[in-house]
Amino acid sequence: MDTRSLIAGALGILLALDVHECFHAWVADRLGDPTARYMGRISLNPLVHLDPLGTMMMLLAAFSGRGIGWGKPVPVNPRNLRYGPRVGMGIVSFAGPFANLLTATLIALPLRLRLPLPGALPFLLVNVMFINIGLAIFNLIPLPPLDGYGVLQGILASIRGPTSYRLSRSLTVLEQQGPFLLLLLILSSQFLGLNLLWRFMDPLVMFFARLILGV
Repeated sequence: MDTRSLIAGALGILLALDVHECFHAWVADRLGDPTARYMGRISLNPLVHLDPLGTMMMLLAAFSGRGIGWGKPVPVNPRNLRYGPRVGMGIVSFAGPFANLLTATLIALPLRLRLPLPGALPFLLVNVMFINIGLAIFNLIPLPPLDGYGVLQGILASIRGPTSYRLSRSLTVLEQQGPFLLLLLILSSQFLGLNLLWRFMDPLVMFFARLILGV
């Protein structure tokens, strides 16, 4: 990988994680839980959001040109949230991926408008856009501890009925096994070449990229 790609990857991942975690904290605060605000997490300072293992994975992703990273989980007390713990957590969970898609849209606006851009700026914008979309899609996988699990539980909680209740209860089993399954999915895609993760993510990432760029 050349230096330009490495810098673009590192900047893109840092920005994507920063807005992702900050938006979780901000939405939790707006819904009535100030825990993250008290801990200084409503901030665009990347240092307050970095997780040691997630940062190592970010560096690996920047060097390899492909991969994932993650930030420190945002502390939220679901009992303080408006609309109830599960629906409230569903909204807070969705806030991170939404922030990434919004960032990708704003970053790509000059490209969509076909504005003349100097030097390597188009390359940088495209990379940052793809990283933000990729982080959003990855986090929407419905496996704990990813945001998609919280979103799914929030949707099920908002649907009244025995079927949604039973499905929600059965999904709680994943809270114990989810992190292991997720790690297995990441390692098999990153190091064993099975590419299960990318086969799921690539079509969705390309769909949103085309939608945002208008191509």
